[in-house]
Amino acid sequence: MSFRGGNSSSGMGVAEHSKSTFLELQRKKVYRYVIFKIDDKKNEVVVEKTGSPAESYDDFTSSLPENDCRYAIYDFDYVTSENCQKSKIFFIAWSPSVSRIRAKMLYATSKDRFRRELEGVHYEIQATDPTEMDLEVIRDRAH
Repeated sequence: MSFRGGNSSSGMGVAEHSKSTFLELQRKKVYRYVIFKIDDKKNEVVVEKTGSPAESYDDFTSSLPENDCRYAIYDFDYVTSENCQKSKIFFIAWSPSVSRIRAKMLYATSKDRFRRELEGVHYEIQATDPTEMDLEVIRDRAH
């Protein structure tokens, strides 16, 4: 099922695999993170990489390209002051300032539509450089 119908100006589809991978992260905790990219030829958002629950936040950030845009989902686990284990799902729109204008525009115009497909995201972060999605930023948002 793709989303080519309707009169939407940005006809970006979302690959079924992208949605099922997100659900596996969300419900089954199979992944720590998922990195998505837009496949120009297919005109849809596809999974580029997944990280196992054992991977760290650094593993995640180093998987993002330095000069190209991506969408990412990161499952952040933390312990509350009452000692409860919690997790928050972050949607990260990675758009480094050095990436091509066309890529930035493509990712910017498709973002809301893609994000709507992923139900259960708690927070969204837009980052144009690594400091804007630092672990501290994530931690502050989650608490």
